[in-house]
Amino acid sequence: MKNKLNSNALLSLTAMMVSVLTLVIFIYQTSLMRKQNYLSILPYVQFAERNHPNSKIYELSLKNHGVGPAILESVQMIYHGNVENLTSYNNELLSYLKQKRPALDSLANYTYATLDPGIALPANEVYTFLKVEGSEKDCKLIAKTIESLLQDGLEYKLIYKSIQDERWQIRSNSATNSPEKLH
Repeated sequence: MKNKLNSNALLSLTAMMVSVLTLVIFIYQTSLMRKQNYLSILPYVQFAERNHPNSKIYELSLKNHGVGPAILESVQMIYHGNVENLTSYNNELLSYLKQKRPALDSLANYTYATLDPGIALPANEVYTFLKVEGSEKDCKLIAKTIESLLQDGLEYKLIYKSIQDERWQIRSNSATNSPEKLH
């Protein structure tokens, strides 16, 4: 009877050890899956300018070359040391540019979109937020005006995040012209 009790106890102890080992393996596997998911979501946003005066198109866009959506947090414009959030201009770049260079009020052939916080830019997608089209005069005006402002010290800073709340910024005065991770 004593041997039977010991074999039952041994069998129970073995079953408990297998259960604990299974739990440890499950936790480790879940941790690996979480890390893999975390590393597989990496939005990579860049500004894009398309200027084709002969075809009468000037376009400013954001492109997400990464994996996973990029969620826009804020856009700041820095000019002569003054930092302004684009929210002060209804998140419209053209409104900001017109305030700095009133000659842009003469633009007639344009479309625009806002750069509202919360906009999600899917992977491998383009979000055009300013497009001048159909008029060579208007295309040259916007291109020359933006070039003039940039030469005069205009800078921008755009902050975006992933769905896992990792944050990055892109800036016009960045040496690498690629996103910088924020902590």
